[in-house]
Order: sequence, then C-alpha cells, then structure tokens
Amino acid sequence: MFRQLITCTAMAAALGLGFSAAAQGTAADFPSKPVRLIVPFPPGGGTDILSRVISNKLTEVSHWTVVPDNRAGAGGTIGITEAVKAAPTGYDMVMGQKDNVVLGPYLYQNLPWNPTKDLTPVAHVAYTPIVIATAASSPYKTLADVMAAARKSPAKITYGSPGNGTSIHLAGVMLEKAAGIQLTHVPYKGSNPAMMDALAGNVDLLVSSVPSAIGQIKSGKLRAIAVTSAARSTSLPDTPTLAESGLKGFNVSTWYGLFMPKGTPAPIVSKVNAEVNKLLATPEVKEAIQSQGAEPQTMSVEAFDTFFQADFKASKAIVEASGAKIE
Repeated sequence: MFRQLITCTAMAAALGLGFSAAAQGTAADFPSKPVRLIVPFPPGGGTDILSRVISNKLTEVSHWTVVPDNRAGAGGTIGITEAVKAAPTGYDMVMGQKDNVVLGPYLYQNLPWNPTKDLTPVAHVAYTPIVIATAASSPYKTLADVMAAARKSPAKITYGSPGNGTSIHLAGVMLEKAAGIQLTHVPYKGSNPAMMDALAGNVDLLVSSVPSAIGQIKSGKLRAIAVTSAARSTSLPDTPTLAESGLKGFNVSTWYGLFMPKGTPAPIVSKVNAEVNKLLATPEVKEAIQSQGAEPQTMSVEAFDTFFQADFKASKAIVEASGAKIE
C-alpha cells in the first residue's frame, strides 16, 4: 500500500513537472504565428492609433507579427466579446480601455461576459487626461468663464461627448458636481461627430480624450480650456488642470491596456507584459504615444490586475449616480 502511494505520488509529481515544462515551453516558443490585436473601435480614433503604435513596434522591435483587427460597435463591447470568445492561447488579445471593460458592464444590459471573470489583464499601456475644449470663436476662454455663465443660466451651456455613459461623459458629470453647476449633455456616436459639432458651434463645449482632440487643438480650431488629470498633459503643457482652475483635487483620466481571454497561460501573459513594458520605456515609443496626447505607463501583471479590479469596483457608484443607461 505504502509502495503504491509512493508510486502514485511520483507519477503525480512527474505529471506536474510535465505540465510546468509544457507551459514554459509554450512561453519560450511564443509567438510562433501571428498574434491578433483586436481593436474595439473604428480606424482613426485614439484607441486605434495607440493599438497600431504597439502592434507596429512589437512587430518591428520584438520581431513578432501582430495584426490589428478592428471590431467596432456598442461602445467597444463587441470587440471585447470577440476577445472573450477567443481560445486562451495568447494569439488573441484586445486593447481594452476604461469605457468598455470597466463602464460597459454597468451600462449595457445582458452582456455575455464579466470583465473580472472572463478577461486576463496583461499590460497597462497608457492613460490620457480628458480635455474640456471649445471652438476658437467661442467666448469661453477659461473654466471660470464657463462656470460663471453656467451659474447665470443653468443648463444653457451644452457639452458634447462621444456617447452616453462613456468615461468622458462621466467626467462631464463629475465636473458639474465638483463645480456646482448644471450643464446639458449632448451624446454623440463617437468622438468625431462631437468634435465636428463643437467646431461648428452647435455645442458650446467639447469633452474629449486628448488623443481625439489634439489635432484640432494644435491647428488652432479648438481652444483647450482645461484637462481633468492631476498633472498637466505633456501634449498640452500650456493647458491648466481643473485643479489649477479652481476645482482642487479633481483627477479623472481614461486608460488603455491589453487583455487576453481568461485561462491564457501565465507564462505567455508575463512574456507579453515584459515585451510591452520594454517598448514603453523606449524614447521612440514614449514620443509616439505622447504625440497622440496619451501618457505611457507601465505596470506589472499583478499591479495592472489590482488597478483594474479596483477601478471596476469603484466605477459602479459613479455610473449609478450619473443615471446613464444604454438599452
């Protein structure tokens, strides 16, 4: 009996070593074929541009073949669904962001996945402040101008956002609460339609990610009033923060990160994390990301997971307070 127990224990240990070696071998050989990077938004937007910086550099510097695959729709949740359904082999990953993996599950009814149960955080890539801007011809030059006008005529000032329930919309809600003013939210189906109406003067303010608006700001067609992050944006160094503009302690930003389906082998996740972090530390990639209005930020797999879980938990109350809901 004792001999049988020893034999069984030895077999189990051998099997365990075999599985461990197999997992390590998988990571060592990874990637042996093209990796698909799902982009949950259309070409040309901030998420798409950032995804292509990462995919191009992984291909160029790490000698991997990473192929972007745009799967847009439903606020980015269609692309996330595509990633959740993929085999957990490491050959499918998605550029998630706060809007689709943190806020989406609280806004969309009956999503077929739970981000904390069905996705594996792989690598934090960047964060971006949100910018409050207006047309160059607008009378509003500072946040003080906006707040004074809003107090004089509550709900008269309008602001456009990329959509109901997005992190950008919620930043507008938090601005209203922090400043004690009432604005009127005008949701659009994406950043570009909102920006076009802001340029035309059809909405008084544009609330946007910096990457989406920076081209029009630098061309002089939009005037940046303030950014929502704790520190000024590297891309808009002359634009004050909301905290500097009188709303002390205000700090809101959106973020981007790579995810894989739950069950992807940990050695592969760690390998991708290490490669992405290595790229983000290079001056060339830093400059490419900052030129789009985002700020590169590295995290370990464990740190990104902790950050993601905490943000998901904290966002429930913010979404509920906004009253936003998408049928």
